[in-house]
Amino acid sequence: MALLSLATAVVSGLDAVAVLVLFSRAPRIAGFTAPEVLFLYGTSALSFAISDIVLGTTEQLGERVRLGTLDAVLVRPVSPLIQIATEQFSPRRLGKLVPAAVVLALALPRLDAPWTPGRAAMVPLMVASGTAIFAGLWVLTAAVQFVMVDSHGATKSLTYGGAYLTQYPMTMFGRDFVRGVTFVVPLAFVNWQPALYVLDRPDPLGLPAAARFAAPAVAAALCGAAALAWRAGIRHYRSTGS
Repeated sequence: MALLSLATAVVSGLDAVAVLVLFSRAPRIAGFTAPEVLFLYGTSALSFAISDIVLGTTEQLGERVRLGTLDAVLVRPVSPLIQIATEQFSPRRLGKLVPAAVVLALALPRLDAPWTPGRAAMVPLMVASGTAIFAGLWVLTAAVQFVMVDSHGATKSLTYGGAYLTQYPMTMFGRDFVRGVTFVVPLAFVNWQPALYVLDRPDPLGLPAAARFAAPAVAAALCGAAALAWRAGIRHYRSTGS
């Protein structure tokens, strides 16, 4: 178990190694220094790891629908979401938290940011909000599989793809793309908007300052939408073959 957890931590930390490789060739990436990008990586990876540990197995819902094994879940006196989220859990998955937490702990004291009580409090708040946003995406993409059973691969672009995207500054991407991950799929609120406040950076889209504090509200709205989609999927499920 210890070796499996270590292997999980090493594999999960390869994204941080990729960031360091980029900075071995350039002093800045899209105008951001190495500690700033590692700060983005740490907050994103930690939020995603927590949500993945709690709800990552929901991505296999389509297979349950296809095989008909979801029927056995529905007759038990426990929430289907809790059952699916807790199946196949292994303590080795906690290894995903290690590289994210270590990188974040190393990056924070190296940030050239005007630290205030508000900015210090924003760091745990953005991790909590990011976790809730990713959790909402896990449940929402799982609910889609009630209708599109074979959409497992496509939905990974929002979960795993979103985790990878938020590890880097949004200034790397085109403005239209950034608008999409801000107003359509709110990945920018995982850590980008709060990070602009922590790092005292201007918003490339010119959004009002209030957007930097909107992550908790966005997370609540997304989780609410995910809950409605999940309940609709459960209500309309008619067993395998439907």
